[in-house]
Amino acid sequence: MTRLLAVLLVALALLPAPAALAEPYLAVQQGYQCNACHVNPTGGGLRNDFGTVFAENAMAMTPLPEGVPVWSGRLGDFLRLGGDLRASWSRSDVPGSPAQHATGVDQLRVYAAADVIPERLGVYVDESLAPGDARVQEAYARLSFPASGAYLKAGQFYLPFGWRLQDNTAFVREVSGISMTTPDSGIELGLVHGPWSAQLDVTNGAANAGTGAGHQLTAQAVRTLPGWRLGLAATHTDSPAGNRDVAGLFAGVRTGNVAWLGEADLVRDAGFPEGTRKLVALLGEADWRIVQGQNLKLTYEYYDPDRAVAQDQQTRWSLLYEVTPLPFVQLRAGFRRYRGIPQSDLENRRFAFLELHGFF
Repeated sequence: MTRLLAVLLVALALLPAPAALAEPYLAVQQGYQCNACHVNPTGGGLRNDFGTVFAENAMAMTPLPEGVPVWSGRLGDFLRLGGDLRASWSRSDVPGSPAQHATGVDQLRVYAAADVIPERLGVYVDESLAPGDARVQEAYARLSFPASGAYLKAGQFYLPFGWRLQDNTAFVREVSGISMTTPDSGIELGLVHGPWSAQLDVTNGAANAGTGAGHQLTAQAVRTLPGWRLGLAATHTDSPAGNRDVAGLFAGVRTGNVAWLGEADLVRDAGFPEGTRKLVALLGEADWRIVQGQNLKLTYEYYDPDRAVAQDQQTRWSLLYEVTPLPFVQLRAGFRRYRGIPQSDLENRRFAFLELHGFF
């Protein structure tokens, strides 16, 4: 299976292809819900027909010439494929230590969706081929009810919680424990109707892997209108290692060519040997659409690992420039400055990177 997916990825990468970005600022800029562009109702991964058209015509600086055949993602009437490759060079400067350089593949993924019964029953797979060993990230079946916008998902999938950021190292993603690197297994009952979308998940809980005990409950509700969106999320993990509760508030608004995103997460974690801790993570992001195909991103992040301890907070600023010269290629350059307690050199490092992103 893994070898077959790898062969398909290489073969399809040779064809002209649309983008498969999963950045939430694009949805805020356009006023779209996640399912407008993605096969997965909660966003990320493989694009649907509308997402393909949007990527071809609205995201790149230079669209493909008229008449040039474009890969649509479809193989026949029932199967759709896609992929994502990220390779980068980075430099990390930690005070008191030599600079560290790294070059390699950050991500190689393939996506597949099969319409067993069109608009009713589908199967979806997201497999990571690199770095490391091949592993399935998402694999689920989805039963849809188009008239009401309801659906039922069963299998392994990403949990719905806050912004589905491309940067899985963001404080809000690490502190909540929910990102596009932490899928869970269970069922999801969802609804996408008008400006509303909502999900209720019952899953095993990542903290319970291999224990055979415990569970996780996750709920999210989002209202999306052309100029703004507002969402609430909560999750409770019942685990032998200690229960965990997370509450999140996230919002986005568009002002001209700038999309503003924010998220605040509060965590109550009983899984520490010394007792219960309360953690806080905040994210603020501004994305300026300079011209079509060029975006300048500025983010500020805040993390308090224990509200009962004074002066242990961490912050980081990031500046990122993204340019998409063609519908299937993106170049990214970024700089990040960490600030933490003076005793920790690692919490006060500088980080810079260059990335080549290819996708279809």
